[in-house]
Amino acid sequence: MNKPLRRISLFCGLLVLALLIRTNWLQYVQAEELSTRKENRRVQIAQYATERGNIIVKGKPITGSVATNNSDFEFKRTYEEGPLWAPVTGYASQAFGATQLESLEDGILTGNDDRLFFDRTVGMFTGEKKQGGNVITTLNPDAQRAAFKQLGKNKGAVAAIDPRTGAILALVSTPSYDPSSFAGNSKDDEKAWVSLKDAEDKNLVNRALRETYPPGSTFKVVTAAAALEHGVVTDINAPTDTPEPYILPGTKTPMVNHATGCEKAPLNEAMRVSCNSVFANLGNKVTRDKMVETAEKFGFNNDKIDIPVRAFASVYDKKMSPDGNALSSIGQFNTAATPLQMAMVTAAIANDGKLMKPYMVDQLTFNLDLIEKHEPQEMSRPLSAANAQKLQEMMVNVVENGTGSPAKINNTTVGGKTGTAQHGEGNKKRPYAWFISYAENPDKSSPVAVAVVIEDSGADRENISGGGLAAPVAKAVMEAVLKGQR
Repeated sequence: MNKPLRRISLFCGLLVLALLIRTNWLQYVQAEELSTRKENRRVQIAQYATERGNIIVKGKPITGSVATNNSDFEFKRTYEEGPLWAPVTGYASQAFGATQLESLEDGILTGNDDRLFFDRTVGMFTGEKKQGGNVITTLNPDAQRAAFKQLGKNKGAVAAIDPRTGAILALVSTPSYDPSSFAGNSKDDEKAWVSLKDAEDKNLVNRALRETYPPGSTFKVVTAAAALEHGVVTDINAPTDTPEPYILPGTKTPMVNHATGCEKAPLNEAMRVSCNSVFANLGNKVTRDKMVETAEKFGFNNDKIDIPVRAFASVYDKKMSPDGNALSSIGQFNTAATPLQMAMVTAAIANDGKLMKPYMVDQLTFNLDLIEKHEPQEMSRPLSAANAQKLQEMMVNVVENGTGSPAKINNTTVGGKTGTAQHGEGNKKRPYAWFISYAENPDKSSPVAVAVVIEDSGADRENISGGGLAAPVAKAVMEAVLKGQR
């Protein structure tokens, strides 16, 4: 071969090599990046080329699909009672993507999950139309509807858990939205999306998981748990050494009590009437580091609580001064919690000190085949069974004889704690109304623990209280769960 031909052959060989390298780079290194780019419509077209599988609540689908006209997307997502279930499903929109279960379980719902490879392969030979799998949730429809109805026009959230397993029974956020209103890609869908995206009420935000609030006096159950676990209190009916007024450590600032009879009040009585001074004093005696230790066992400062939707981390400050720790011990200062977090706290107490990992998806199925089943898992042991039972006694006292009386249920033992959390500069804004509670079966096991927060009810400031506003919501949820198991 002469010299020019050799040069041409070498050049062509280099071109082929470069082409092979580039092809493999695109297929294996950049594949995921390219497939997820918003400019790549092929992925979206394929995503909506077939009917999605459904999200199921107690045997019934709360989602569906409908054929579209004049669009390269063949099917559009639909929702049954969209505003009721939006905090559970999230949304799947042709124009604006997907969130929550619609996003996290997209592989199963579209039929593209790797675990369905064999079924897809068989379908290619049999000519069977591609279909998606189903996501079966743990939700209790009666509890969900009770929470949604009771919240009404209030801005707030509810999280309810089965303490025995960690299964989420209700997850409500109001004001809500209808995911069907922007599931397509028309001008009407865009208009609905823009109005929601910019809404002052933040309808698209799942307040039960993705908003943190000062928990106020509901956090006192955590402080009580810490005091019992670290030996600061052994007898819940013995007087404490709390003076009146109690001066915040390192300051000249007195702690304000909204209750009477708090001087040297025993822990049980302090919980019943919600003495700020007693719990600030106990938090200081426990010390910041041990308060942090107990709070973290309940789930605070954990940014990886996935149900499978990830919840925002609830916070107990690790670096605050003693006076900050005293204030945090009554649920103020830098302390912040999601409704899910406070439901977890309540569930652990109701379950004799064992905190089960919260979860919302029970099974993933395809046709009649079980793809995955969730097994309940223990998350932590924030307190001993003996101390949990002391806390149960105190919480029952709150409902039977204290501020939580609106949560009473006939012929049922109910434990609870009210909370009214101040917020805003100088605490000038309307306070948040909280209530946490659990109900017992005759065998002393608890089928439901609830946390309710009402962010804005429109009520006058002096009429806002956890017992008055939030407790009736929790009662309705507990009654729905109890009725369903009878």
